[in-house]
Amino acid sequence: MKFRLLAPIAFVLALGACNTMQGAGQDVEAAGEAIQQEAR
Repeated sequence: MKFRLLAPIAFVLALGACNTMQGAGQDVEAAGEAIQQEAR
C-alpha cells in the first residue's frame, strides 16, 4: 500500500532532478562558449 503512494512521488522527484541537471549543463556549456569567444 505504501509503495503505491511513494512510487509516484519518487517519480516526480526524479524528473525534477533531471531538469535541474539539464539546466546546470546548459549553464556550464554557455560559460565555456563565452570563455572560448574571449580566447579568440
